[in-house]
Amino acid sequence: MSSDRAASLLGPSGPLARGLAGYEDREGQLAMARAVERALTEDRILLCEAGTGTGKTLAYLVPAILSGRKVVVSTATKALEDQIFTKDLPLVAEHLRLDPRAALVKGLGNYLCLRRFNELRHSPGAGAGLAGRSLPLLEAWAQETEMGDVAELAHLAEGDPLWREVASSSETRLGASCEYFDGCFVTRMKRESESARLLIVNHHLFFADLALKIAGARRGFAGVGALPPYDAVVFDEAHQLEDIATSFFGVRVSRARVDSMLRDADRAFITSGLADRILGRGEGTALTAVVREAADALFDRLALLGGATGAGDRGDTRVPLPRDAWSGELLDAYHRLDDVLEALAGYASANAVGEAVQLVGNRAAQLRDDAARIVDPATNQVTWIEVRGRAVSFGASPVDLGHMLREHVIERIGAVVLTSATLTTGGSAGSGFRFLRSRMGLDEDVSVPVDELEVPSPFDYPSAAMLYTPRDLPEATDASFVERAADRMAELIAITGGGAFVLCTSNRAMNALAAALRVRLDRAAAQARAEGAGAPRPRAPLLVQGDAPKGTLLRRFRAERHAVLVATMSFWEGVDVPGEALRLVIIEKLPFAVPTDPVVAARCAAIEQGGGNPFIAYSVPQAAITLKQGFGRLIRTRTDRGIVAILDRRIRTRGYGRVLLDSLPGARRTERIEDVRSFWAAAAQPQAAQPQPEESARAPGDAPP
Repeated sequence: MSSDRAASLLGPSGPLARGLAGYEDREGQLAMARAVERALTEDRILLCEAGTGTGKTLAYLVPAILSGRKVVVSTATKALEDQIFTKDLPLVAEHLRLDPRAALVKGLGNYLCLRRFNELRHSPGAGAGLAGRSLPLLEAWAQETEMGDVAELAHLAEGDPLWREVASSSETRLGASCEYFDGCFVTRMKRESESARLLIVNHHLFFADLALKIAGARRGFAGVGALPPYDAVVFDEAHQLEDIATSFFGVRVSRARVDSMLRDADRAFITSGLADRILGRGEGTALTAVVREAADALFDRLALLGGATGAGDRGDTRVPLPRDAWSGELLDAYHRLDDVLEALAGYASANAVGEAVQLVGNRAAQLRDDAARIVDPATNQVTWIEVRGRAVSFGASPVDLGHMLREHVIERIGAVVLTSATLTTGGSAGSGFRFLRSRMGLDEDVSVPVDELEVPSPFDYPSAAMLYTPRDLPEATDASFVERAADRMAELIAITGGGAFVLCTSNRAMNALAAALRVRLDRAAAQARAEGAGAPRPRAPLLVQGDAPKGTLLRRFRAERHAVLVATMSFWEGVDVPGEALRLVIIEKLPFAVPTDPVVAARCAAIEQGGGNPFIAYSVPQAAITLKQGFGRLIRTRTDRGIVAILDRRIRTRGYGRVLLDSLPGARRTERIEDVRSFWAAAAQPQAAQPQPEESARAPGDAPP
């Protein structure tokens, strides 16, 4: 097969150029398509940074379809999965006349479990409380859905607790013995994935599958997993791989997980006749009550220990759980829970009158095993506590994943593409793909050839954007920083008339800055009304993450066009607001990982033990990639214009600031607010050339990085 076949379809004389009005072929997209095609046909590894606007999605989809191999395309989010499946693949099918033979595969938790749904409907008190209000919506949808995917369930509030009670999961799935197996939505999804040539998944599902297969192989059950066998993998948003893989190759035991198992156990005992259908009483339900009491005792003690060591102070951090913490009353509480879980597992196995009851025994046994792995962790593991109000969990996470990723992904599969808009870092310490290679196990001898490709964005950043990095604000740790930063933010918002993201690095900073900004925006609006100059616009709406679901906030932000959205890390990437609605991105502080987080601290310690400098080798490159993602929210199309402001003076005053600056796009740069005013005054003027429609201003295949 010619290595130019994909590029010819996407190029200036290809069917897209002939069939799409305003289509622009882009050399970067064609270069990436050629490199992806080579990786898939010759079993090579490709590391490809593709800047915003290059059309990287089509640059890997077209070669994947042409390869004739079974290819997994793994993305960072379910939203990007849906975009690829519902927008990009239909475009390929229509204009390139290619049959993708694709299947959209999501994690089990996205699908309605008919067995759990019917057990809930017939359980005592099913129609009471909050669940009672949501249950009729769920029942009506269950009668008409073909896919059973919660994404279809528009009328159920995001995060509704009822969904947790009826969703499928690896812990609750019975398989072929389930009476609902033939009509099961997961069964249907698995059958479609078996026959498809292209599987669209997300990183969470990919690593869940890999973890199952590795565990199965150790127990002699090779091939058991969430995905069928495949020949090649394309990882989009590959900069997130290490963080997501960490959660799947560690273990977590939470109060919520125990509570969910116990609720399912009670329903299973009632449904199978082991407990009274009216009163819900029986030997099994008596055992679940004892387990619940023992679990509460353990989690309450863990919460006290976490509070004493700082968990929950930031609202988004974990604290170390040293092995010697398991002593005295905490160790007694653990042994008590272990004993009663063993009793519950034994009772369920001895009275397995139905598969659902046997499943209770399996889940209780798995909880015992997982807790034991945390109390007595393996090497290369760090243990921790996380406390968020009543939500308490304890877990163990791997410190170094490089060896595992190299062995089980890179070398086992062979044909692997890792791409993102942000994979490289600047400066001599972490330049190019060095940081990615070190985290993915590619800095040692690898049996598979590795190619690197940097595809720059086609956008004219010097004309489109200005980067403002003032030196005159106090250090971010200074007590006066929030007030001074809020003053500067209000000044910047006044320059652009709103249309601003304020990106923060913690919940505490977000809440403090939102409160301070609200005062300043109200004051500015009142002053404008008092001066009576013309008809002053009402104060820009201030939106704060957490006040509404993320999707709702983004819809309001786009519709208002002059809003200010204050948010934390979930808005730093994967958020796409093209056009005038977003013209100012303010970054409160450099996004260094919390150094006291147990996983971060353990990884830095490992680098130091190996003779390296953990701050330069780990913290700075990681911050550079996150900062690059935050900057990337601003310019989404060729016609976008705007300002990025980084208010943390360290980017100008510390030596590592040069690495961070060198990693960012080549926007015009200044330390003076007067330059920002001048830039915006010119940028806000109508463009001399007629702007393109938003659809044609993007390359087909663009996706939010």
